[in-house]
Amino acid sequence: MDKRLEPIVKDVQEKFSATFDEFRDEVHLMVAAEQIVDVLTLLRDEYKFELLSSLTASDYWPQETPRFHVVYQLSSIEKNICLQVRVPVNGTSPKVPTVIGVYKVANWRERELLDMFGIEFDGHPDPRRILMPEGTEGHPLRKDFPLGYEEPQFTFNFEEIGLTKPSPKE
Repeated sequence: MDKRLEPIVKDVQEKFSATFDEFRDEVHLMVAAEQIVDVLTLLRDEYKFELLSSLTASDYWPQETPRFHVVYQLSSIEKNICLQVRVPVNGTSPKVPTVIGVYKVANWRERELLDMFGIEFDGHPDPRRILMPEGTEGHPLRKDFPLGYEEPQFTFNFEEIGLTKPSPKE
């Protein structure tokens, strides 16, 4: 672990009972959903992580508890260090408090996560779909989302494909 991150990780662990792991020199802090606003505020104000460079999620389906990790990638431009904060969320009703009050850039990114993963953000001022059309059922980045496909057409299945393929009316 980067020596500059050690006191930061230790402080977050003591104040919020967070756990951490390290993989290929990246530090991942795990915090509870109800603590995310306080953790990010601490990291922004006391440790100068002024940039929320990424907000995404990981789906661990078929595992249900936790099914998702909401991933906040923070950067300190002043100190030239990065830190990842993860929030484990269950699969039945995934909800996390909004962090728009801490990082305004989270507004559209939280909407993307709602649209693509179905993770809701409590307190979000505009929880609408942002990428998929209204009325779309499901969330495309979930691992259990049904994939559509079309069978390739070859000479041996030409007639069979022609029967199921829609064509313009004459």
